[in-house]
Amino acid sequence: MENNLEIIGFNIESCLAAQEAGADRIELCGSPGEGGTTPSYGLVQSAREKLEIDLYVMIRPRGGDFLYTNNEFEMMMKEVEFCKRSGCDGIVTGALTPDGHVDKERCKILVDIAYPMGVTFHRAFDRVADPFGSMEDLIALGFERILTSGLQPKAEQSTSLLSQLIRKSDGRIIIMPGSGINSANIISIAEKTGAKEFHSSASFLKKSEMKFVNKEMNEVLEYISVNKDEVKNMKKLLNNFTKSAKK
Repeated sequence: MENNLEIIGFNIESCLAAQEAGADRIELCGSPGEGGTTPSYGLVQSAREKLEIDLYVMIRPRGGDFLYTNNEFEMMMKEVEFCKRSGCDGIVTGALTPDGHVDKERCKILVDIAYPMGVTFHRAFDRVADPFGSMEDLIALGFERILTSGLQPKAEQSTSLLSQLIRKSDGRIIIMPGSGINSANIISIAEKTGAKEFHSSASFLKKSEMKFVNKEMNEVLEYISVNKDEVKNMKKLLNNFTKSAKK
């Protein structure tokens, strides 16, 4: 299996920069300050029109926990339907029960609505009480991938658990490390875990190009964008690592 690099896109500029730099897939999100929520319909449609690489859309109605009300879940179902109509390749979503297990009933509904799109279970996984049992639940529900930092804030802090999950998954589901992955640690994480897919923001804060700034507002108008050089470096490192592993 070849390596796969997924990059987060919080705006259309980031999506296009990541694609140009060699990313394999975009995870499209809104609200970076909340860890990613469902993006606007306009962003979804624009990204689908302009991107040639795979597009997976975050389905998360708000920040915070992953325990949703009936009204929130109704929104999520409608958003999945919209993504399918828009020609997206997949969605990224997840829901938990109050005791820290996968909400199998609701997740099954989302997977069924999404078909034939692919479905990634996002970092709600890092809040579960039993990672191995939860992985088995997600396999049974039809998820194709789990995005996880190994139940730690950063993936490089939990390479042992990530490695165990990958071994126990035995090819039945993809375990994709994410959180804090960059060109300085991606190969180390690949070596220690055996992962083939990786998730990164490769982000930086881009300064506003406004010539007039109202100083009375006392604010810095920066926004998140993707560092093309960082994406290129990570992809190059992964390609070289994969080639050397085949020798």
